[in-house]
Amino acid sequence: MNPIPLRTQLWFVALAYAAVFMAAAALLFARHLQELKYPVDASGGMWAAGDLMLYIFIAGLFTLPTGLLIWITAKFEAFYTGYSKFLLALSLTAPVCLGLIFLKGQHLGEGLFTVCLFRLVSSPVLLLGIGISRLVARFDRAKRFSAYALLIEFLTFVAAIALLIIEAKTKSH
Repeated sequence: MNPIPLRTQLWFVALAYAAVFMAAAALLFARHLQELKYPVDASGGMWAAGDLMLYIFIAGLFTLPTGLLIWITAKFEAFYTGYSKFLLALSLTAPVCLGLIFLKGQHLGEGLFTVCLFRLVSSPVLLLGIGISRLVARFDRAKRFSAYALLIEFLTFVAAIALLIIEAKTKSH
């Protein structure tokens, strides 16, 4: 059986991204129309939880073509090593954001606080992406960089959960 040419694989990934983008746009537009129709209801916490679930679902949809793209590009050492270095740099933002939130806390500007909070909330999705990247890595340097990125992201995630538990216990007493 003949393998699918690289160009065809990349076009398939591009079409998958386009389809996910269109689906996400349709879902977000439908949600916006619901908010316009029911403005009072849309200001409640249940709608906020629904929005969060929708955003998580959309992020999950984007992981499908991303996984295909990672699998395809893992064959090219120079590109994949650069990508693994990018993952390492991206994973280093997690402990920085965690430190800023827990050390500066209330003195942190609202914009920076929001960016850091979104970065930490996206950590499970990034853990999945970095984990897939580590699994498909074929070259030693790429494996090492992606393993470091996975370790940093995972330890930061565990530290964030531990800090939340400690904070909750100190506030309850």
